[in-house]
Amino acid sequence: MPPHPATWLRPLPQGLFCEPGGFFIDPARAVDRAVITHAHSDHARPGHRHVLAHPDTLALMRARLGEARAGATHQALGWGETVVQGGVRIGLSPAGHVRGSAQVVLAYAGSRVVVSGDYKRQPDTTCDPFVPVRCDVFVTEATFALPVFRFPNPAGEIARVLASLAATPGRTHLIGCYSLGKCQRVIALLREAGWDGPIHLHPAHEAMCATYEALGVALGRLVPATDAPAGGIVLAPPGTTRDGWARGAGDPVVAVASGWMALRRRARAVEVPLVISDHADWDGVLTTIGETEAPEIWITHGQEDALIHVLAQRGRRGRALQMLGDGGAEEPAARAR
Repeated sequence: MPPHPATWLRPLPQGLFCEPGGFFIDPARAVDRAVITHAHSDHARPGHRHVLAHPDTLALMRARLGEARAGATHQALGWGETVVQGGVRIGLSPAGHVRGSAQVVLAYAGSRVVVSGDYKRQPDTTCDPFVPVRCDVFVTEATFALPVFRFPNPAGEIARVLASLAATPGRTHLIGCYSLGKCQRVIALLREAGWDGPIHLHPAHEAMCATYEALGVALGRLVPATDAPAGGIVLAPPGTTRDGWARGAGDPVVAVASGWMALRRRARAVEVPLVISDHADWDGVLTTIGETEAPEIWITHGQEDALIHVLAQRGRRGRALQMLGDGGAEEPAARAR
């Protein structure tokens, strides 16, 4: 019998630690060896000595953190490639969350564990789609793992923005969205819906959009928000929709793109709440767990009680992992995803 994964993969204060391989997955503190699922700030911290990740994640980490802080040494691992560290075979499979986002596939002593990182199941032309991997233990995020979260088709949400633009042609539409992943997805959705005019960016969004384009994602004409005319579309971090920066747009129509917009109490002072998330909703999490065929599910980054209850009804064991950085749906910097 192979050793149970709990004997070689365990949560520590720094993060999820693979003992035979000597590495952490998405550690919350600087460590010697880190495997990074994606470049969001609550998963890709600065200061690691050696970083292994998908090439696109490494590019986004360099753009976000700077070359020196993104890791002393980098090892790129593409889809379908594997490396062996301390007897542990490491592979990456697309997670569908943002550009370069990966599930970490670990094979050791006859058992397989898949660590999902953050993932979504809705289509997104700006990143590779999620690919389920069969395993013995599936470590899933649970940001929106409650039955209340069932996300609509994002094309319908974008259609509401364009309808509002048509109804109020003299007002700028200010869309709050996270700079990495959500911003580029909203741009792509606008283009797919037929918006071929310029899209105006807050300075915080410019570097990530430039990196996406360097990675081959066409976003169309993007210009600084300082040049936004009345009646245009401006993308900015969610927090700026409530501060003095937004007043520079005159009397904007405020929209926010987030899974949290499914809860009306989170949509106060938002005229056009857009239920667009880069995470799996309740049905997406359950579908994914079923596709992995894993008899044991470890749960992190979010809501675990309801999920553990439903898993028990389906004959599967659920276990909540608590690590530094957990304790809620998302860290403050990432709550609009």
